[in-house]
Amino acid sequence: MESAEKQEKEMEELQIIEQRLNNILMQKQSFQIELSETQSALKELAESEGDVFRVIGQLMVKSSREKMNEELSNKEKIIDMKINSLEKQESSFMEKLEFLRDKVLKTMKK
Repeated sequence: MESAEKQEKEMEELQIIEQRLNNILMQKQSFQIELSETQSALKELAESEGDVFRVIGQLMVKSSREKMNEELSNKEKIIDMKINSLEKQESSFMEKLEFLRDKVLKTMKK
C-alpha cells in the first residue's frame, strides 16, 4: 500500500474512533443526568412523608413508598453499571485514539 493511501486510511480510522468516542461521551453524560435525577428522587422519597405518587404517561398513580424506593434503587444501580461500562469503553477508545494519533503524526513527519 502506498504511503499516501495508508495515511488516508489511518486518518479515516482516526475520525471513526473520534466519532465513537464522542457518542460514548454523550451517552455517559445522558446517564449521569439520569443518575442525578434518580438520586434526587430517592433523597426526596426518604425525606418526605405522606402518600407517594408516580407519573405514568399523563397520569399520577398512587404507589407504595417501599415499592418506589426499591424501583429507584434498582434503577440507580443499573444506571451506575451502564456508566461504568461506558467509562471502560471511553478508556479503551482513548488509548486507541492516542496510539493512532501518534502513528499518524509519525507518518506525516516522514
